[in-house]
Amino acid sequence: MADLLGRDAIRLGERAGSRDDAIRRCGEVLAEIGAVDPMYVDAMLAREQSVSTYIGEGVAIPHGTLNSKESVKRDALAVLSFPDGVDWDGNDVRVCVAIAAAGDGHVDILAQLATILMDPDQAARLRGAATVDEILDLLVLENQ
Repeated sequence: MADLLGRDAIRLGERAGSRDDAIRRCGEVLAEIGAVDPMYVDAMLAREQSVSTYIGEGVAIPHGTLNSKESVKRDALAVLSFPDGVDWDGNDVRVCVAIAAAGDGHVDILAQLATILMDPDQAARLRGAATVDEILDLLVLENQ
């Protein structure tokens, strides 16, 4: 995941008034780092309408629909923390790991993320991370 997650794609202390605001912010970060066209945000919102990207342990993994591949310039991840939480259809989300994947790469990305995020201890470490380095250590270094 080292080639997918850069320091510039990790944002701590974000705030969002709703699930959709959090998804928009995730998409904006992916666009800011040059991974997607701005229209990818609409595909992320459409994905959420069809199936929730909440995976448990206070973590959501917003990403676009299959039809949004043309909006993806390169595979990338963005990690945003929401210390005050976001109401995600009744679930309290503290961390979003946004995914941009042009091909079928998202399947491998999801599998790697699931290994980390489905472990309650590691998910707790991710939720509690206070620095960019802590997030990189958890998602990149420990996954090599």
